[in-house]
Amino acid sequence: MGQKIGIIGGSGLYNMDDLMDINSVRVDTPWGPASDEYVTGNLGGVDVVFLARHGKGHRLTPSEINYRANIYGMKFLGVSRILSISAVGSLKEEYKPRDMVVPDQFVDRTNQGRKGTFFGEGCVAHISFGQPICPVLAEQAVAAGRREHLGVHAKGTYVNMEGPAFSTKAESQLYRSWGMDVIGMTNLYEAKLAREAEICYVTMAMVTDYDCWHEEEEDVTVETVVQHLLANVDKAKKMIRRIVPEIPVERNCSCAHALDKAIITEVSAIPDATKKKLELIIGKHLKDRKS
Repeated sequence: MGQKIGIIGGSGLYNMDDLMDINSVRVDTPWGPASDEYVTGNLGGVDVVFLARHGKGHRLTPSEINYRANIYGMKFLGVSRILSISAVGSLKEEYKPRDMVVPDQFVDRTNQGRKGTFFGEGCVAHISFGQPICPVLAEQAVAAGRREHLGVHAKGTYVNMEGPAFSTKAESQLYRSWGMDVIGMTNLYEAKLAREAEICYVTMAMVTDYDCWHEEEEDVTVETVVQHLLANVDKAKKMIRRIVPEIPVERNCSCAHALDKAIITEVSAIPDATKKKLELIIGKHLKDRKS
């Protein structure tokens, strides 16, 4: 049996080259529309589903993205693993512009206005999130980058800020004092929701700037970001082409069983409307608890 790999493209990555048998699919979700249509196709003999995080033409701010709909749509289309590409600022000298970072941790600095869980409305679940990135996918991403002779960092902590404005210098220095490595605006919510949906998830973060802390570099601007993005997007596509055919079909990580003991609400107490809304996410777990 085959598998489907999801690819979420961030700033600068709005399509995937080399896709065969391309189709566009719009998914109706209980949480409204996704960022755009999903593009399905075949890459290196593997079925893939691509989504532009900010929509075609980059229409959505990080706070406007419907993260729940985006991840739900991936689940609906049969995706078991997601490779996420995003642009980040560096908070350390050694994480240079045009390097690639595969973060292994996140810190949330958003205002909590975004929706980062499928649960609520009468159904409570607490996922384990100590290791927010799939270790198997992370290892493959790092190995692929190194085989392509890219500057790849195997771990790092990603600060998820609100945006859309970039950091103040005081904020940037604060994050550095905490020992943070890179800063972005989107990936934490994807990682949380992917874990709730029992989808393996990894971030391949493209460094575009030194935020605004570096005394010898100009403060981050869209012009600077775009310049480095163009170079980094080519790197990201090379990594994706390398990774996708090598991902094993069988999943031996804990991501696939994230909800096994996470749902705390008694089945009889979950409202019927919520059960219906969450059927794709929790249906098999509710059946197991009844049997």
